[in-house]
Amino acid sequence: MPDLNLLITLDVLLAEGSVARAAKRLRLSPSAMSRALARLRATTGDPLLVRAGRGLVPTPRALALREQVSQLVQGAQAVLRPAQALEMAHVVRTFTLRTSEEFVEGFGSALLARLAEDAPGVRLRFVSKTDKDTAQLREGRVDLDIGVVDPTASPEVLTQALFRDRLIGVVRSGHPLSQGEISAARFAEGRHLYVSRRGQDRGQIDDVLEAQGLTRQIGSIVASFSSAIALARNTDLIASVPERYTPDRRDLFCFALPVALPAFTVAMLWHPRLDADLAHRWLRGCLREVCGR
Repeated sequence: MPDLNLLITLDVLLAEGSVARAAKRLRLSPSAMSRALARLRATTGDPLLVRAGRGLVPTPRALALREQVSQLVQGAQAVLRPAQALEMAHVVRTFTLRTSEEFVEGFGSALLARLAEDAPGVRLRFVSKTDKDTAQLREGRVDLDIGVVDPTASPEVLTQALFRDRLIGVVRSGHPLSQGEISAARFAEGRHLYVSRRGQDRGQIDDVLEAQGLTRQIGSIVASFSSAIALARNTDLIASVPERYTPDRRDLFCFALPVALPAFTVAMLWHPRLDADLAHRWLRGCLREVCGR
């Protein structure tokens, strides 16, 4: 297999027309450049450069190769050069984002508006997030995974925070909890909605209440916060939902939970192979901008 480094040597030799000048340009010794020219002659079966007086002149074969070799070297350099810029207006691509319905409802419209303005050829495919497994990122089926930061996430996955959030209580307007002080005891007395994608019926709130000698009754279990909000709006059930996922508060009464729960971070995760991809990097910037508003 031919040594492709010889293409660079041949390109410089044909441009300089001198072994000494070509050696200086490539930071080689004249003897090393002479040996490279001998290898080129053996590889091509042509003298390439022959002496004429005190200088060297190219053979007809060398003249025929000069432009082709130059283009090959420039093309190789362009391939290996780090990408510097990308015109997103000309990019045609589909990105798959794995996230919750609530994230799509809360931030999807602003994100799509940004894409329509700056990258009309970019399409987003939103797929439901049913677990915290990052296998789809590794396998390339998902470009970005958005959700609460998981300390046990695979170390090979890159993570960047989008925003901090907390759980708040939500009931219908006119609900008994909409009047008076909301104590932990009053909160626990009501019937609650519990959000679990895996069908569980107990979480952090129950642990904190139990530490105070209180127990709440779960009236219904749903798979999404948007479902919990919809049910709370039309029943006497109490929902505990992320504050930033409740932009539409019509017919709702929202309140701070009377139990101490830590705030949490919502982040985006991606595989390292996409870290330097300019279009992917641009999309990550759009998400940071939209979520930071």
